[in-house]
Amino acid sequence: MNRKALQKLSYGVYLITTASDETLYGCVANSAMQITSAPAQVAVSLNHDNQTCEAVEKIGMFLISVLSTQADPALIGGFGYRSGRDCDKFSAVPYTMREGMPVPDAALGWIACRVVKQMDAGTHTIFLGEVLDCDLLQPDAIPMTYAYYHTVIKGASPKNAPTYLPPES
Repeated sequence: MNRKALQKLSYGVYLITTASDETLYGCVANSAMQITSAPAQVAVSLNHDNQTCEAVEKIGMFLISVLSTQADPALIGGFGYRSGRDCDKFSAVPYTMREGMPVPDAALGWIACRVVKQMDAGTHTIFLGEVLDCDLLQPDAIPMTYAYYHTVIKGASPKNAPTYLPPES
């Protein structure tokens, strides 16, 4: 089986965030999609090992920040390759709170959701969320795809990503 075929599916690059009291959570995800339009619902997939996954499960809310091709790769690295258990990922990231959750200023748009269902998918949890509010911050920006991230930015998939492949021997 050539698992590289799975990497040819269309993906975006998103920051998934949530918040509880004074604690902010966030991680990079490439699996987010609109499921229905009325009511508006979206789904995201988060690795069980991510602190953000645990927080979304507990809090019952998540926010998708859509990143553009102009997003600083350091933003993706900071949220994709570090754990919030070890550092404050938001300490150097300007953001605004929307629906009680952080939206990095670099986002081209955001979608705030209330979890209505979740499904265990082995290493990941799929959260289905009802859209509470959303907005475009940079209407003319081009959304970053995972293909752009890999081919132009030369980014790699972190170990917790659903598209991660171990280095070939």
